[in-house]
Amino acid sequence: MNRSAEDYVRTIYMLKQKLPCIRSIDVAHELGFSKASVSLAMSNLKKKDIIVMNDDGGIEFTGKGQMIAEKLYDRYIILCGFLQDVAGVDEATARSDAWRIGYYISDSTFDGIRRFVGAHAECASS
Repeated sequence: MNRSAEDYVRTIYMLKQKLPCIRSIDVAHELGFSKASVSLAMSNLKKKDIIVMNDDGGIEFTGKGQMIAEKLYDRYIILCGFLQDVAGVDEATARSDAWRIGYYISDSTFDGIRRFVGAHAECASS
């Protein structure tokens, strides 16, 4: 999946945490993109079996899409915490950088960061 598609999936996932029903216009407002650009992106996500759109325009994840969204968000949360807690980066920078880093790092590097964060979280709670 390309970075742009990941950005859309993450945005939909995060909006779903705040709003009961997500439509393309919500995604457009959140990202600051035109409705036409978002409509094209939604069409591409539908073709990849990541989302479905209800008759009323509501966006829902497919099973595959939900798994992808959760994986992307998990990466974001762990990387954001790592950047703040270990690297001492301020919250705004950590949030911004976590999205970009999450796209580019390998699964094995991310798994190493996850293990590091998990091991240090266990030590901190002891």
